[in-house]
Amino acid sequence: MRRRLGSAAALVIAGALALAGCGGSDSGDSGSGSGSGSGKAELSAGSAYMPQPVSGDMAAGFLTVTNKGGAADELTSVTSDIAGQVTVHETVDGAMQEVKSLEIPAGGRLELKSGGDHLMFEQLKSKPKEGQTVSVELHFAHSGPMKVEMPVKPATYTPKTGH
Repeated sequence: MRRRLGSAAALVIAGALALAGCGGSDSGDSGSGSGSGSGKAELSAGSAYMPQPVSGDMAAGFLTVTNKGGAADELTSVTSDIAGQVTVHETVDGAMQEVKSLEIPAGGRLELKSGGDHLMFEQLKSKPKEGQTVSVELHFAHSGPMKVEMPVKPATYTPKTGH
């Protein structure tokens, strides 16, 4: 399925790049467009959480970015006051590697989940505890930044939605 989405998304990205010069920093309500027929990404985030870190100065983060728009986008970086840096990782054949971006297909979603693609919070300034909330800001190739509140869950937390 990943290959099929990749091919379709490549076509959408090519179209989005052609239109990129037309857009500006649109701070309007992205939900007011015409739905999946619009020519831009319409992003929202949900199911965010961070398992409480057990040791060291690193933590993982998970969430889902949904794109109801007609153009693909990419998650290019993440920032948070709690970490020196937040990196984006993909997992391929059980091995994780840092990547410059992760695709969010038009009409699709990007799932960052345990055992799969995820965020790594490095150089933690303080160790978040269960019950606290970590603020992050998601940055995209074409859309404006998005703030997300990420609750800290038990280290062994497994969401019912499969993340």
